[in-house]
Amino acid sequence: MKTNELKSVKLSQDGASVIILDQTALPGEEKYIELNSAEALFEAIYMLRVRGAPAIGIFAAYSLYVLAQQIKTKDYNEFINEVGKISKYLDSSRPTAVNLAAQLRRMEMLIKQNADEKIPQILNAMREEADKIYNEDVEMCKAISEHGLTLIKDGYCIMTQCNAGPIATSKYGTALGPILLGHERGIKLSAYICETRPLLQGARLTAFELDKAGVDSTLICDNMASIVMSEGKINAVFAGCDRVARNGDTANKVGTSALAVLAKHYGIPFYIFGPSTTIDLECASGEEIEIELRKPEEIKEMFFEKPIAPKNVKCYNPSFDVTNNNLITAIITEKGIYKPKGDKTFIF
Repeated sequence: MKTNELKSVKLSQDGASVIILDQTALPGEEKYIELNSAEALFEAIYMLRVRGAPAIGIFAAYSLYVLAQQIKTKDYNEFINEVGKISKYLDSSRPTAVNLAAQLRRMEMLIKQNADEKIPQILNAMREEADKIYNEDVEMCKAISEHGLTLIKDGYCIMTQCNAGPIATSKYGTALGPILLGHERGIKLSAYICETRPLLQGARLTAFELDKAGVDSTLICDNMASIVMSEGKINAVFAGCDRVARNGDTANKVGTSALAVLAKHYGIPFYIFGPSTTIDLECASGEEIEIELRKPEEIKEMFFEKPIAPKNVKCYNPSFDVTNNNLITAIITEKGIYKPKGDKTFIF
C-alpha cells in the first residue's frame, strides 16, 4: 500500500463505528482499530491514536455522528442537548488544535439547521456532512500541496518537524504534501526529519511515510538541526500547524519555534502549512493560544524499556509551542501563499 492510499480515519461500513489507523503502533505495525463508545473515541484523541489537526477534525465529525445514533430519544430538544454534551466531552480531549472544536461546532450547527426534521433524517444529514468534511480536506490537501510545490526546486532538501503527512490529514498531508507530490512528479527531493521528542512523531510517522513513498530522507535528533543547517544542507523548513492566530502566530508541535529561530539565523526560508480551517480569527495572537500540557511519563518512560530519568524528577511537557509571525516566511493554505505585510503580521 502506498503512503497516499493509507486512510487514517474512516467510517465503518454499517456506520456504527469509526475506524482509525492506530498511529501509536507505527512504524512497527499498521493496525486499524474500530471505536464506537464515547470513552474510546475520547481516548483515541487524547492518546494520539488519531492525531494531526485535519485528521482530528474529520475524526470528531464521524465520532459525533456515531455517538448521536446511540441517543435514545425521538424528541429534538433532548437530542440536541445530548449531542451538545457529547461534543463538549470530545472537545475537552485536546485544547490546542482548532479543527477539533471547529468541526464539532459545524456538526452541531447542521443539527440546528435541520431542527424541523425527524431524528433519522438529522442523522442522515450528519453522516453526509461528515463525509463532506473528509472530502473537503482531500481537496484542501491537494491544493496546499500544489501551492507548496511552487516553493520547491529540483534538488531541494527540506527539513521537517513532527508529522504533517497523509496520516495526519486525509491525503498527501500539509507540510509533507509538496514533497510527496513533487516526488510523484519526478522532482528530485530529499528531507531531513527531526525526530520530534518526546513522542517521536518525526521518527515514527514522518520517516515511515517518506520511506514508504521512496523519498530520500535522513532522520536526526532534534538537537542536531543547527549543525545540519550550518553545513548548508537545508533549502527550506516545512512545518504544519494546529492553530494560526489572526496575526499569523502559529502553534505547532513543540520544537517548531526553535527551528524557526535557527532558520532565521541561517537565512533559510521557514514555511507553515495548514488548511484555512486552522486559522482562528477570534484569536488575536499566539499569546491567546492555550498550550496543552501532557503527562511527564511521555518524557521519562514512553518508548523506552526502562525509565531514562529519576522517578521523582519534575517534568515540563508542553505539547506545542508558538512560532512568532516575524519568524515565518509564508503560510500556505489551500487558498494560496500568505506572506507577512510591512508590519510583519499576516492578513488572511
